[in-house]
Amino acid sequence: MATERKYSGVGWRLAKRAFSMGWKLAIIAVVAAVVVYRLRYAPVLVDAHVAALAPITAEVTGTGTLEARVSAIISPKISGLITQVLADQGDRITKGQLLATLYDGDLREQVEIAKADLAATKAGVDRAAADITSAQATVTQVRAAYGRDAQLASKKLVSPEDLDKSTQQRDVAEALLKRAQLAKVEIERQVIKGEESLRYYEERLADTKIVSPFDGLVVRRSREPGDIAVPGSEILQIISMDEMWVSAWVDETTMASLAVGQPARVVFRSRPEKLCSGTVARMAPLADRETREFLVDVTVKELPETWAVGQRAEVYIQTAKKDQALLVQQRAVVWQKGRSGLFVNQAGHAQWRNVTLGLRGAENVEVTEGLNAGENVIWLHDPKEKPLTEGRAVVSVGLP
Repeated sequence: MATERKYSGVGWRLAKRAFSMGWKLAIIAVVAAVVVYRLRYAPVLVDAHVAALAPITAEVTGTGTLEARVSAIISPKISGLITQVLADQGDRITKGQLLATLYDGDLREQVEIAKADLAATKAGVDRAAADITSAQATVTQVRAAYGRDAQLASKKLVSPEDLDKSTQQRDVAEALLKRAQLAKVEIERQVIKGEESLRYYEERLADTKIVSPFDGLVVRRSREPGDIAVPGSEILQIISMDEMWVSAWVDETTMASLAVGQPARVVFRSRPEKLCSGTVARMAPLADRETREFLVDVTVKELPETWAVGQRAEVYIQTAKKDQALLVQQRAVVWQKGRSGLFVNQAGHAQWRNVTLGLRGAENVEVTEGLNAGENVIWLHDPKEKPLTEGRAVVSVGLP
């Protein structure tokens, strides 16, 4: 009996242990089944839309600042005290308009002195001309006297001493004539020098008046009357309104699709609701070695009512356009091992499709192969979920 009780107790403990282990295994199996079901078979929420034919415009985007194609720093050519600044920020100006003046008292005095010196020098030219006329008359007279004495001397009617005296008078008169002619040449050189000096001071005097080089707009005023200005220092900054553009930085991978003359849209951050039309004016053949972007200048045909040089804007350059293309949303496209694809809802399950993409728009992308119009394209409603897999049960949000 004791032995039977002993074996009976052992059996009971074994049965109890087996039951306990079986119960735990059952729980683990249930949990595993639930997990497997939730991970593989439980429907996951997805967003969806129907692939359809519609127009698409491919665009390249970039961000930049509004600039003027022609701008200038208004600076004096000479150093001086600013006496007037006749234009202010926001003023429209015209070519040749007086913008600022420098103190000109000393230069006016120098101009008057140069004029007086030139007048005196020109009077010397007249005197030199009179001296030449007088010397020429004397030369004519002594040459005639010398000719008579030479004839008489050949006939022994004039002594050699008288002939020598006549010869000496002729030579002296000719030397005086040459001296008068050289004096006139020297005075004429002084006249040229005086004219150049007067021109120099007149030009410096004109430089005290600073005028606009073109029609435009004053965008900045940096000096006031009483300030000292030197060449190169800014008094005003002006721009031409003839051509305004946005200098935008664009990714270098889009370079092949861009060309001068392409239409574009410009959106200023100060007026995001207003679309301004533009055109690609030029492209810089130099890319930034750090950001891998290059500059594209897009001319803006119509500016907002309020704008400022240097303000930020986005440009959307149209590179291609189709009136009919099969479109899906860009967020539906999945890349796997360098190939593009997407999922469609096939009888409540995700089905993978390898697709070939075409034009890319702002939100949509063209599918040229691998998809038919009318199919339900899907993507995860919650991006934090694990990626969709082939055959996963799905429930579409907004579409059956």
